[in-house]
Amino acid sequence: MTRWLKPILYLLLSVFLTRLIPFSSFFRNLDTMVHEFSHAVMALVLSGDVQRVELHADHSGVTYFRLASSWSHLPIALAGYIGASLFALLLFRLQASGKQKLGLILMSGIAALLLILYVHSGFGVYWLIGFLALNILALCLKKQEWLRNGYYGLLAFLTLEESAMGPVTLVLNSLDNSRSAGDAYSLQEITGLPALLWSIVFLLVALACVSRSLQLFAGSPSRPSARRSKGSGIWSRQRMDI
Repeated sequence: MTRWLKPILYLLLSVFLTRLIPFSSFFRNLDTMVHEFSHAVMALVLSGDVQRVELHADHSGVTYFRLASSWSHLPIALAGYIGASLFALLLFRLQASGKQKLGLILMSGIAALLLILYVHSGFGVYWLIGFLALNILALCLKKQEWLRNGYYGLLAFLTLEESAMGPVTLVLNSLDNSRSAGDAYSLQEITGLPALLWSIVFLLVALACVSRSLQLFAGSPSRPSARRSKGSGIWSRQRMDI
């Protein structure tokens, strides 16, 4: 129990503190972007046809795709929340290695791919353009490396928080009305297992990634060291009201 309590307390403190930062809500859509990108990539891996992706101002998103096999929906449904948690962990691993610039390039690459291929209307277009512009600006800060690394750290923490709070919302929605549990409800429809069970699986994966990310952060350098179903489907990310 102690193993889980410390990262949970750190996560709650981080959620409280980062919500005091102006414009932090804008950057929380990064987790939504990665979530929907994970759905899209898995659909493509399974030879599906990704039709479009939507990103919304309330931090929700939707991926529209078409597959030949109904059971192919299972890994796609799993990919969203798990992919977002693993991506947050990757950001902290890159930070621990002093590779913040590579992390910014990776985030920018995902944003550019979505903008070019799948996000062509609505809020998502403006958000992706704004996010890309800020990242390019950060990448150009050669003499102000501390500022670029601080910007990267903010993105990493906000992504980590959102990747964990999303499953928390799923658990609460599953207890109230499983139909509002997004991907967890989709997994219930596919497997017959309750949405609450899938929500807990997502939450445990997220907490494991939070725990490891915080361990990496505690030992990471602030800068690089001199050495050292037939038919169509829709997967969506629910709005998080916590």
